[in-house]
Amino acid sequence: MVRIKSNVYSHKRKKRVLKAARGQFGNRSKRYKEAAKSLTASKQYAYFDRKKNKSNFRSLWIIRINAACRESGINYSRLIAGLKAANIEIDRKVLADLAVTAPEAFAQIVDMAKSGKAPEGEAKAAAPAKAKPAKAAVKKAPAKKTAKAKA
Repeated sequence: MVRIKSNVYSHKRKKRVLKAARGQFGNRSKRYKEAAKSLTASKQYAYFDRKKNKSNFRSLWIIRINAACRESGINYSRLIAGLKAANIEIDRKVLADLAVTAPEAFAQIVDMAKSGKAPEGEAKAAAPAKAKPAKAAVKKAPAKKTAKAKA
């Protein structure tokens, strides 16, 4: 029986790994073993950093909103609390964009947050917060002693 060689496939695999590792420093782009290790690490970093990117953007939006709020004479936490009290649901991304591109519109939102009331048309449109049901006080009955427990 003829022996089947797997050189073609292993060479293809190694070429693919070395091509992906192109541009890395030293042996990371030259040797297969180092390149493979480097690629697995880089894929892990890419995955975690995609998650971290969302957190970074959120903090950037908060910084921008806070800076614009302080110009209007209110701090960030009071603005968010006022928006919640007025049942205005605008996410931080949109607020930050308004603060940068349309300061007049942002100033109106800040005024609504200061008063804690939404305009007439928006107050009815916003859904009221769901109230949690009150927990009923349940008393446990004392455990009954059985015949086995007495013995």
